[in-house]
Amino acid sequence: MLAPIEHRIALELGVRPAQVKAAVQLLDEGATVPFIARYRKEVTGELDDTQLRNLEERLGYLRELEDRRGAVLASIEEQGKLTPELRGEIENAETKQRLEDLYLPYKQKRRTKAQIAREAGIEPLALGLLENPELTPEDEAEKYINAEAGFADTKAVLDGARQILMEKFAEDAQLLQTLRDYLKEHGLLRSTVVEGKETEGAKFRDWFDFAESIVDMPSHRALALLRGRNEGFLNVALVLDSELNEDAVKPGPNACEQRIAARFGIKHQNRPADKWLQDTVRWTWKVKVYTHLELELVNELRERAEEEAIRIFGKNLKDLLLAAPAGQHVTMGIDPGIRTGCKIAVVDATGKLLDTATIYPHEPRNDWAGSISTIARLASTHGVTLVAIGNGTASRETDKLVQDVMKKYPEARLQKIVVSEAGASVYSASELAAKEFPDLDVSIRGAVSIARRLQDPLAELVKIEPKSIGVGQYQHDVSQSKLAKNLDAVVEDCVNAVGVDVNTASVPLLTRISGLNGSLAANIVSYRDAHGAFKSRDDLKKVPRLGDKTFEQAAGFLRVPNGENPLDASSVHPEAYPLVEKIIVDLKKPIKELLGNSQALKGLNPAKYTDERFGLPTVQDIFKELEKPGRDPRPEFKTATFADGVEEVKDLRPGMILEGVVTNVAAFGAFVDIGVHQDGLVHVSALSNSFVKDPHDVVKAGQVVKVKVLEVDLARQRIALTMRMSDEPKKHDGGSQRGAPLSKQQARHNAPPPAGNAMANAFAKLRK
Repeated sequence: MLAPIEHRIALELGVRPAQVKAAVQLLDEGATVPFIARYRKEVTGELDDTQLRNLEERLGYLRELEDRRGAVLASIEEQGKLTPELRGEIENAETKQRLEDLYLPYKQKRRTKAQIAREAGIEPLALGLLENPELTPEDEAEKYINAEAGFADTKAVLDGARQILMEKFAEDAQLLQTLRDYLKEHGLLRSTVVEGKETEGAKFRDWFDFAESIVDMPSHRALALLRGRNEGFLNVALVLDSELNEDAVKPGPNACEQRIAARFGIKHQNRPADKWLQDTVRWTWKVKVYTHLELELVNELRERAEEEAIRIFGKNLKDLLLAAPAGQHVTMGIDPGIRTGCKIAVVDATGKLLDTATIYPHEPRNDWAGSISTIARLASTHGVTLVAIGNGTASRETDKLVQDVMKKYPEARLQKIVVSEAGASVYSASELAAKEFPDLDVSIRGAVSIARRLQDPLAELVKIEPKSIGVGQYQHDVSQSKLAKNLDAVVEDCVNAVGVDVNTASVPLLTRISGLNGSLAANIVSYRDAHGAFKSRDDLKKVPRLGDKTFEQAAGFLRVPNGENPLDASSVHPEAYPLVEKIIVDLKKPIKELLGNSQALKGLNPAKYTDERFGLPTVQDIFKELEKPGRDPRPEFKTATFADGVEEVKDLRPGMILEGVVTNVAAFGAFVDIGVHQDGLVHVSALSNSFVKDPHDVVKAGQVVKVKVLEVDLARQRIALTMRMSDEPKKHDGGSQRGAPLSKQQARHNAPPPAGNAMANAFAKLRK
């Protein structure tokens, strides 16, 4: 018998069964992952949020497996075919795949050709020929002719017998696993261009004649091939490595056919039935097993590729959400545009809209002086200190405009930052934005979002559906339900890791707090609007439908700055306030003097304050919070400085060393915005002087990095970068700026330039 679910998960995660059992109980009781990870460390033995997410996912799979196992056993038992041996095999099946293999012969299915042949009484012939190849198939078949049943001659009878054996062979669980294992080791996924689609499908030209091991194929290549197939440009098939070179294929059964024959003792010894049996084996492989396993393994590859793509998207999203906030500054957001003008929105330190304007510094009006005057006036009127410029069309030109403002009005002391506007248009057109700014033009709403995301990326980006932020690869090719579930978990973990001010947080931000949902978040905001700011965490209990269980899950992540109890502005959970009271008594200091006083706390032993409810991990967390109350886990705010005079791809020269911002991280490298409207690619091999398995180990979305230009392909708008300053650019005859195409490996992942902003460009490249 298999070990209990908790033991299996513990083995996979490398933790103790007791930890898993405790976590499962908490999850079943309705506790959230952030709550368990932060406030129940001693219960779970300090399982972190990543371990808990993996545990939660695995728990769901194994519970589904157990439910399916019960249904399979009941179905076979009802048929009267459940032997003790079969029961044992089913009860020990560790995967859904193995379980379905065992169930295959007993699974209710539509009436097959093999069943029709059995009903006509042909099964004894099939089994007889298999057991005794000395029998002559045609002679034996004469005895089973049954015109009424549709078997009017020996050919029809033998076809029926073959169908019976083919089904028998194809439903053998042990054989299927043997062939599956062989295909995983020797199977190649091969792609060829669909005849006549060479020109139309040019973006897939790297895959027109391509083959790679199905188990070793990276996520981005697998999704590229499958997209090419889905769009009708590529033929994609699973082939054996021995069959790749068709000229070298030897006559006779292939390795898989040989394994089918061996499983059932079929040999070619010139006996009367040998050839018939070998033909049956060949048809079994081609018609039954190969098609079944090809579909299964390609689907398995797709699922594996999707999981990796979703994982990468999740990591990029986490980095973006936890990017350093500029903080509470009066901020001007500019959504650049050419013909339609640049939209401006000024927001106060809390993100409240103060003023708006539209300027036309670019073609066709070229009102440069007027635009400078408008920006200066708005900055002076509202005390603007930060200017956030969206990185879309005309961003560098607008960046230069603001630079001119800063030169002409140095007393304004403005600081400009180019920020990603990915998803801003989605927010602008959303119901949420329309409700907040019903009388505001959609494009102006985008400027508001750009300003706010500089102040606090997390608070603003939670208003946008995670998929719309666009920091993944092939996001439209993966399971949308799995993607949404994973990204929602990432957003939830990030929001709760930072915590939120309950008196300023929006409904979308509150919705992501542990224990809350959309309606409860709306109730909190409605109560706040009606009764004024919350003075304490206890006031939350007055919110309609916010019960004790919800309060327990949410309270530690909701902060009340300047409230009645200073602890309400910290991550100390209200349930632990009595513990803090003991510390206060021992130190003989009021809580206000204790907060931030690391010197006073150093003389205390955290172990003294442990009890049955609060273990050492929780007490140590409380001490850390008292030392640095309300600490923000996000990094310090930094910005990249784009090089003057480098505004378009044509301005780049191999060898240039530039600052840039990582916009996207993929399995094959990182895309970096260096201020030329087209992100450059730092291939994984150029990220570090040492071997890099996962680019996320070196860089993350939003990180400011220094890069060197290696190659520039003007015709295809491709930029090859390196983070290894010792790398030398390629030399090209005649000093041609275009140079040679990128390496095949780089070109494979670097798509033609799409329209739109830099983030959109990076995402579109990932589609290739």
